[in-house]
Amino acid sequence: MWASFGWGTLAASTLVIGAVLAIAFRISLRAIGLIMGFGAGVMISAVAFDLVQEASDKATANWPLVVGLFAGCAVFAGGDWLIDRAGGGKRKDPTGSQENGSALAIVLGSVLDGIPESTVIGLTIFEGGKVGAAYLIAVFISNLPESISSTSGLLGGGWKKSRILWMWTGIALISGLASLLGYSLFQHASANTIAFVLTFAAGAILTMLADTMMPEGYEHGGKWVGVVTTLGFAVAFVIHTLD
Repeated sequence: MWASFGWGTLAASTLVIGAVLAIAFRISLRAIGLIMGFGAGVMISAVAFDLVQEASDKATANWPLVVGLFAGCAVFAGGDWLIDRAGGGKRKDPTGSQENGSALAIVLGSVLDGIPESTVIGLTIFEGGKVGAAYLIAVFISNLPESISSTSGLLGGGWKKSRILWMWTGIALISGLASLLGYSLFQHASANTIAFVLTFAAGAILTMLADTMMPEGYEHGGKWVGVVTTLGFAVAFVIHTLD
């Protein structure tokens, strides 16, 4: 059971790694945009092959797939709207606009972004007896551009380096707890419930990508974002086929 906490924390550890990189090196906005595009491609592939396809294979009916997707979308969109109103809407903006936002809302928004994907890690460990390597690697890779872009913006907004590092460390630990909950809460769940949870996470992640990560990536990375997004998708797909 505690292995799920460890794997979830490991997958989220790139949030801290990305923060360290952004603090140690001056990364251009264009590079950040391209990195975000690559991460988005990785997660789109993970959603398609490690969440929705897996859910489709498990479900005995179609309703858990459809309801799960739209429920995840609705919950994330609603939570994101509340966080935007509270001052956390620009949490991934690398230009420093976080200066005018709420610190608490920025932290809560970052937690909201990470919980769905982390919960699935624990769920896949329970289902298969081992961590799904392809999905774990996809989450590990995708967290890096999120942290780099957000940290660059937080630094520009006047946040102290120590405060940023503590924030990402806390979020990584919360992600580990979410993975632990994913393992423990659904041990006696039906196949349709598991399918619902998988597609719920898929809907939330897709909404997050479209609302925050992809717009920021295109704004700063330009036309080449489409190319690196496709590259990220391809890399994650290859990893999936080898898992």
